[in-house]
Amino acid sequence: MTIEPSTIRVLVVGCGNMGASHAQAYQLLDGFSICGIVSTGNSKNVLNEKLGGGYPLYSDYATALAETRPDAVCISTYPDTHEQFAVMALEAGCHVFIEKPLADTVAGAERVSEAARRADRKVVVGYILRVHPSWERFVQEAQQLGKPLVMRMNLNQQSHGYMWTVHRNLMKSLSPIVDCGVHYIDVMCQMTRSKPVWVSAIGARLTDDIPADNYNYGQLQIRFDDGSVGWYEAGWGPMMSETAFFVKDVIGPKGCVSITAKNAGATGQSDNVDAHTKTESLRVHRADLTPDDEFVHPDTWIDLTDEPDHQELCNREQRYFLRAIRENLDLTDHLADAVNSLRIAFACDESVRTGEVVRL
Repeated sequence: MTIEPSTIRVLVVGCGNMGASHAQAYQLLDGFSICGIVSTGNSKNVLNEKLGGGYPLYSDYATALAETRPDAVCISTYPDTHEQFAVMALEAGCHVFIEKPLADTVAGAERVSEAARRADRKVVVGYILRVHPSWERFVQEAQQLGKPLVMRMNLNQQSHGYMWTVHRNLMKSLSPIVDCGVHYIDVMCQMTRSKPVWVSAIGARLTDDIPADNYNYGQLQIRFDDGSVGWYEAGWGPMMSETAFFVKDVIGPKGCVSITAKNAGATGQSDNVDAHTKTESLRVHRADLTPDDEFVHPDTWIDLTDEPDHQELCNREQRYFLRAIRENLDLTDHLADAVNSLRIAFACDESVRTGEVVRL
């Protein structure tokens, strides 16, 4: 086994919202140091100034990789570069933290996974909800509701300004139900611990500001082999409604559990990245009835005191990345889950484009 250095030198690639947050985590946490910052535009200068300055700046990734010789690379660029950048890092002997999705094709994700196995390096994918205590509890409560489960989730974003620029750029390669949907498909798979058997999805192109072959609104349905069903909806753009844009609800034979984010789910929050992971409260309802068909138990509210903000969630992701490297964690299942959720998301995308149910 390779003996890791006392401090992991990280090359930060991509300086948008996620890249900047991960860079701040590296600066904050013992065990990491930033050895370079890469972006094609001015964002690297903005981030460098925000971090206090002094970091080597690069416009070309290959040059940065060769000159800094990092121990790890953090990839927070647009998805169409993920596969290439990850494979280059792995072949250079680096560990990789990469924002979701792992690649912009299923085959590409499988190639990254294989490259990680070949290089014997760690790859952690940025499934931020996996490090959120309330979302972990949400999954646990859902697993107590019996089978089958009915899972209803969405995240519609009334994007404008900077975020509409981000979303337009994302849609040059992916649809919202792929880029955003992998998070929630991953959650559904955790809740059911069951295999998806078919998907069906619909989509609509509501703007000429995106490629002619893409759509900025999509809704998907998944059926699992235990009878569970899941629904997810995602829309991006200035035309999107803020009515019921934040639905996180799971129903089973024994009752239901819902995220009731009264503030994060309020009007004006759909384009607030920090609000996307907020839970605030979980409402648990039990279906038990008395002989008179009245409910036996009142609904209960779970308010976890540990409600990390977006930056703290990124800090936790990077603590896990450091632990994976230091403790040589087996990430086989972690990568398999990332590939699996992407495979399901792309099957949904295929269903939108063909108008047919896709069997998995």
